[in-house]
Amino acid sequence: MAQTPPSFTIGVEEEYLLVDRETLSLAEAPEAMMAECVSALEGQVSPEFLQCQIEIGTKVCGDVRAAREDLKRLRSTVFKIAARHGLAPIAASCHPFADWKQQHHTNKERYNDLERDLAGVVRRMLICGMHVHVCVENPDLRIDLMNQLTYFLPHLLALSTSSPYWNGQDTGLASYRLTVFDNLPRTGLPPRLASFAEYERSVQALVEMGLIEDASKIWWDLRPSSHFPTLETRICDVSPRLENALSLAAAVQCITRMLYRLSRDNQRWRIYENFLVGENRWRAQRYGATGAGLIDFGKREIIPMATLVEELIDLLEEDAAALGCTPEIEGLRRIIIDGTSSERQRAAYKRSKDAGQSHEDALKSVVEHLIEEYHADL
Repeated sequence: MAQTPPSFTIGVEEEYLLVDRETLSLAEAPEAMMAECVSALEGQVSPEFLQCQIEIGTKVCGDVRAAREDLKRLRSTVFKIAARHGLAPIAASCHPFADWKQQHHTNKERYNDLERDLAGVVRRMLICGMHVHVCVENPDLRIDLMNQLTYFLPHLLALSTSSPYWNGQDTGLASYRLTVFDNLPRTGLPPRLASFAEYERSVQALVEMGLIEDASKIWWDLRPSSHFPTLETRICDVSPRLENALSLAAAVQCITRMLYRLSRDNQRWRIYENFLVGENRWRAQRYGATGAGLIDFGKREIIPMATLVEELIDLLEEDAAALGCTPEIEGLRRIIIDGTSSERQRAAYKRSKDAGQSHEDALKSVVEHLIEEYHADL
């Protein structure tokens, strides 16, 4: 009997930083602001670990077009409510000049436990990301597709990078966020697993020893969701531009369908050791979507991201058509043309420095740039 195809429904979660509209420094969300957001967004918004963060999540969406409408509504509502409190959200994975030592974590049991268990490591978590859920109802198929999708995680990271600055300095990396996040336990590329049962046994071993309470404390770049029948891709920096975020979400959805299509036809994507995929992960983290490119392990060559994006668009053509997201997949080209957020932030800094501004004021101009990009597509 033929296996029922996955539904491939999609959901997007994003984390934002809140800045004071006058000083452009990080600001903690007032209780009144959070209450307004919770009332307006009906369970689709929540505080994050730090009080200067806010998290939103779309509903389950049948396609990326529906995700666009919901994500646009969520972003716009947070922007309008924050403005009434003198604040603005930015969708960047690190604030250009904030000091993590000056931030306070949210007083919730979950976050209090994290602070106690992870100590100084979690106190540095002044970072934001984007998570994309794609529904794959069959648990064993979910694991099989996870094993194959791991190959594409560096590509997604390279196209999403938005965290070049940390603590007032240019780190030289396109995604410094990942450097911070990798200090946590149970992060990084997911291990290769034989079945969903093997995954459950491994998680249960940690639960029974009292090390974690459930699978939500597994923070791999790609994981079976602990709450939904989905594959949750967690590798991406959060994108300032709405349309870039949707192109990345469409890429995750289409890659998942493409891999299922191969398995349906008794084919599969070659699985490489994490040692090799990790090399591409580092290259994406360091260089983003320009410069050195990523390794094609079949060709044993370093291929420019512009070429890889064209190959990916061709590879996903059938899936994008089936899922109704061809414009979003073709929008991946726009990221190459315009540069990732990390490149655009550095360009904003350079423009200010060239105009004679100080280092501190140039960093503030980067925050202004991020506010403008957040608001531009709303």
